[in-house]
Amino acid sequence: MDLGFSEPQEMLRKMARDFLEKECPKTLVRELQESEPGHSPDLWRQMAELGWQGLPFPEKYGGGECDLIDLTLLLEEMGRAVLPSPFVSTVVLCGLAILEAGTEEQKQQFLPQIAKGEMILALAWTEQNAGYDAASIQVSATPSQDGYLISGLKLFVQDAHIADYLLVAARTSQGSDPKEGITLFLVDAKSPGISCTPLNTIGWDRQNEVVFDKVLVPKANILGKPEQGWAQVRGIMELGVLAQCALMVGEAQQALEMSVEYAKQRIQFGRPIGAFQAIQHRCADMVTDVDASRVMTYYAAWKLSQGLPCALDISHAKAWVSEACNRVLGGAHQIGGGIACTTDSDVHLFSQRVASQALLFGDTNFHRKLVAEELEL
Repeated sequence: MDLGFSEPQEMLRKMARDFLEKECPKTLVRELQESEPGHSPDLWRQMAELGWQGLPFPEKYGGGECDLIDLTLLLEEMGRAVLPSPFVSTVVLCGLAILEAGTEEQKQQFLPQIAKGEMILALAWTEQNAGYDAASIQVSATPSQDGYLISGLKLFVQDAHIADYLLVAARTSQGSDPKEGITLFLVDAKSPGISCTPLNTIGWDRQNEVVFDKVLVPKANILGKPEQGWAQVRGIMELGVLAQCALMVGEAQQALEMSVEYAKQRIQFGRPIGAFQAIQHRCADMVTDVDASRVMTYYAAWKLSQGLPCALDISHAKAWVSEACNRVLGGAHQIGGGIACTTDSDVHLFSQRVASQALLFGDTNFHRKLVAEELEL
């Protein structure tokens, strides 16, 4: 079994790493954390010129026709750079959902603009109970003469404050099975009746509270089949899980490399601290966690890209990667000592992101439960 990357994939990795090291230094990351938009429009434009936003889309929509492994590889490099960007929201969650379920008119309307970096989208799914099951979706979409009126509150909507469109999961009917009656809508974020309030989060990942007050959405903006949107939501969740895993792997890998380099240079008691067994064993555990996380993430991505049953593998990966990468960052803080526990340390940037991403699309216990269900327990 070949677990290596192809030559084009290695070229993509090198190009992405070189670009992000030059254009997204940690000084810029800190500046963007404090800025209102939370990302750089200029950097977003440069990414589009490199073809990143169009990477997974067909050529006729301005895309690069790359597969999910290529996308996972790129996301890992973005995690390594702790890149602040609406890439996951726009491309992975919403763009791929439009590619999968959209009409040809919707694909022509949205995908070329996404590929050019001219449109940002955000997924509005979770609500006040922060659940990821069908019963948690209670925002209503009521039929009207001109379409649907959406009312309710969505929480933890990443990048909603800068989005041109929102992909909203709403309930168009109530039934005995909560998985029925869910419909996805492409909603113009500038529509009357929408208000957006930023939330303070540990990861500086620009999550928002979005309130819908009788927001009119045309029937033409329904994504997929009415009342049958839960299957699409589950597909989006699988992609979201893999994206968070890939980002965490990149962040943990960079934290590991920083820790090993520091252990070689930091002198205590007349020798580098890396000469002490406690530090050596800690680094050995960290590299094991990173490598295992990477293999599980790419294996799940490969199975999904091949259309193979992979619900178990995706939840398995999220449950493991969330805890493993948090362990890696804990080790990085310990090896770095006092300075690594300050906000001036780059380790702090990675630690914040991993702590937040470990919760998105379900925490470890949530995915352990899903694994147990797949095992029919």
